[in-house]
Amino acid sequence: MRGRAAAAPGRAPGMKAAKKTSKGARAAKAAKPKRAAKQLRAVANQAAGTEAARRARHLKALSRASGAERELEELVFGGSLPEEEDELLRRLAGPRRVAAAEGKGLQDDSSDSRVKKKAKRGLLLKNPAWVDEDDEAEEIVDMTHKYRKDLMKSDAETTLTKKKLKKRLEEQFQNAMGGVPAWADLENRKKSKRTLSDSDTDEDDDLLRRTGNFITSSESLPRGILKMSTCPPANQERFANGKLVTVQFHPSAQVVMAAGHDRSVSLFQVDGIRNPKIQSIYLESFPIYKARFSVDGEQVIATGTHHRMFFVYDMMAGSIIPVPKVRGVEEKFLRNFELSPDGSFMLLIGTSGYLHLLSMKTKELISTMKVNGRCTASAFTPDSSKIYSYSKEGEVFIWDVRSRRCLHKFEDEGCLEGKCIAISKNNQYVACGSSSGVVNLYTTDACLKENHPKPVKAIMNLVTSATCVTFNPTTEILAVASRDTDEAVKLVCSAALLQYFFLSGSVRDQVGQGLEQPGLVHLPSYTVFSNFPVFRRKQIYLTQSMDFSPRSGYFSIANNKGKALLFR
Repeated sequence: MRGRAAAAPGRAPGMKAAKKTSKGARAAKAAKPKRAAKQLRAVANQAAGTEAARRARHLKALSRASGAERELEELVFGGSLPEEEDELLRRLAGPRRVAAAEGKGLQDDSSDSRVKKKAKRGLLLKNPAWVDEDDEAEEIVDMTHKYRKDLMKSDAETTLTKKKLKKRLEEQFQNAMGGVPAWADLENRKKSKRTLSDSDTDEDDDLLRRTGNFITSSESLPRGILKMSTCPPANQERFANGKLVTVQFHPSAQVVMAAGHDRSVSLFQVDGIRNPKIQSIYLESFPIYKARFSVDGEQVIATGTHHRMFFVYDMMAGSIIPVPKVRGVEEKFLRNFELSPDGSFMLLIGTSGYLHLLSMKTKELISTMKVNGRCTASAFTPDSSKIYSYSKEGEVFIWDVRSRRCLHKFEDEGCLEGKCIAISKNNQYVACGSSSGVVNLYTTDACLKENHPKPVKAIMNLVTSATCVTFNPTTEILAVASRDTDEAVKLVCSAALLQYFFLSGSVRDQVGQGLEQPGLVHLPSYTVFSNFPVFRRKQIYLTQSMDFSPRSGYFSIANNKGKALLFR
């Protein structure tokens, strides 16, 4: 028992140590979550400190930002502090009242304005991303081109800068105009506007103080010399292989038509420089004698040299419509024809003096008229109410289109054989060309009333048969030509001088109550332009056809070389 008793005390220290160890393990296990929590708290504190430092740096950066940036942020995102919002509202409401205590704020604002000015200067002085050397170099123009050779002062001057060429053109224009025009002188225009009202009243007062005759020339077209320039041929992109018999401008578009014996009809856009081709049609085994646009410009009618049929080309549909035979028209060949200005009728000029009036819509015969002898040419009046038919014997028959009756007949003075006839667009003049080369110009009133009218002008500048006459749309120019000799083209000025009679009130009462407006008396000049044609070498050759553009800006001549010469 003593041994057991002795052994028991021997086990006691080991048990105590084991208990201590188990308590230490439990304490260590309990301390681990505490340390983890402390570490988490430390990490959170560190993150919070970092965020606080970041915010502090951000606020510091915001405090250093310029006034313009702060204003932009406030306007876009709104103010972050109530004081800033109040400041913004006060600034939008009106000017601020700055007290003495806000002197520091004023200094800050002035510094902000200086910063903005510096920023603007920086933007203005900012260097470009790249520099193009071609922009700095002056453009060189080749003066040897055919359209710029006339501007060269010497053979060594083969190139010019663009600025010098502009100056050279201005000098040429001033020499041609005799100085700087009033509309081109800006300084004088400003001065003239100021004194215009005063001068007008003075002139009116001076004009009303006296009576008399005032003679002035027409400002629309000068006499003697016509300013005209030569352009490239209208059909330069496709010359005809044979004689070009027709040239005509489109009634509404800037287009010209050329047709000839090479069996083709071509359309060109007129620009005076390139004149590009629009299209061409080919009529097989059909040499063209004459071609014309319809009045609406949608069709082209073409007749042949030895055919009883004719063709209608519908430009809108792109189709070629043959008209093989017109019922009731017994003609071996259908060559010459005319179209009425209103687009209703087509007049076929047959042999033995027969005139066949067709409907333009259906191409069917309406009626047939006959003149004494052989009819060489015909023309409609501008209102399409009458037809003037010129016979080979020199007689002119005037027909009423509606009733198809002959209203009047007169003889062309001195005519041996009639060749061509034309009526002015204003229905004022009738031009008759004969085989002797004389073109007589009559007034329509005299033609309708007299059997032997006297021409107002006999144009005797042609020495061979006058085969073509035409008026320009404004009746200022009459073009006459002959196909029997080279360069036989003349332009006649049919513009008039105007004589104004200004009558005072007392004189008007004595003359009569009918003169309520100034009277106009036309004193025609009818002079030939001496500077056309004037070329160093032959250019026109044999004239086959002529035409003016609708606004008289261009004049074209078809010749026997297959070219449609163009003048501006």
